Amino acid sequence: MEYYINKNEEGTRIDKVIADKNKKVSRQTIQRWIEDGLLKVNEKTIKSSYKVNEGDKIEIKVEQPKEIKLRAQEIPLDIIYEDRDIIVVNKAKGMVVHPGNGNPEGTLVNAIMAVCKDSLSGIGGEIRPGIVHRLDKDTSGLIIIAKNDESHIKMSEQIKNREVKKTYIALVRGNIKENEATIQMPIGRSMKDRTKMCVTSKGKEAITHFKVKERYDGFTLLEVIIETGRTHQIRVHLSEIGYPIVGDEIYSNGKNPFGVKGQMLHASKLIFKHPITKKMIELNAPLPEYFEEILTKLRRQSMNK
Repeated sequence: MEYYINKNEEGTRIDKVIADKNKKVSRQTIQRWIEDGLLKVNEKTIKSSYKVNEGDKIEIKVEQPKEIKLRAQEIPLDIIYEDRDIIVVNKAKGMVVHPGNGNPEGTLVNAIMAVCKDSLSGIGGEIRPGIVHRLDKDTSGLIIIAKNDESHIKMSEQIKNREVKKTYIALVRGNIKENEATIQMPIGRSMKDRTKMCVTSKGKEAITHFKVKERYDGFTLLEVIIETGRTHQIRVHLSEIGYPIVGDEIYSNGKNPFGVKGQMLHASKLIFKHPITKKMIELNAPLPEYFEEILTKLRRQSMNK
């Protein structure tokens, strides 16, 4: 895609200009293109806050997505909470949140459609009905789905304003000496590998707090709370300080003695205000069985040393 800026558009934010030119694309998607370096102005990368000038040449190089036809699928779900406005699911490890190229079916969205029928918000787009926030494919745990647009908008506002408290449990390699600490390092898209995130001065603010729950021989169990919700934030931050999450195939090049596939990271608790009733809600999801089994092995090994 290629666009040129006219005089009437001068001084307007780049993401708004492109959204006005292409009604089928949301500003959020445009901002993601900018972050990924897929949208350039005069052959240079820019920020979403960039204000265009007359004559600017805008080039967008993105693959055209394949058409995906959504269908409801009867897939077992662990529903933790549900009412007329929202549904909260304990997502299984290995489940993709929404369909996309390479994952047309078998996703959380397909499963939710079978449960909620036509009662899902449409703000996230045709292939993301109800999806307010996401979890990585191999991160298990709690995720909120909106059943109507009002709930979606108000939940999104809470997340944007950092009013939703998200707690995770992570098993990392190495022995962390501190009982608790805060990691505050900006995260952005890697220039070397666009599928990865990294700590970079050009990235966005990212804040991660952690407390040690248990220590084992060569491993540490952490409780992690994030203030910001950057892509792969916990995985990037913990790897950056030298304690990668066990099983992480992207941010850990070390050994995986347990043979697990994907990171041992679980979204265990959510505290938020109900988008409609304003009532405070606290929800918990137990660790997956495989996770508990590995912790039991580690406890036994530590006791025998």
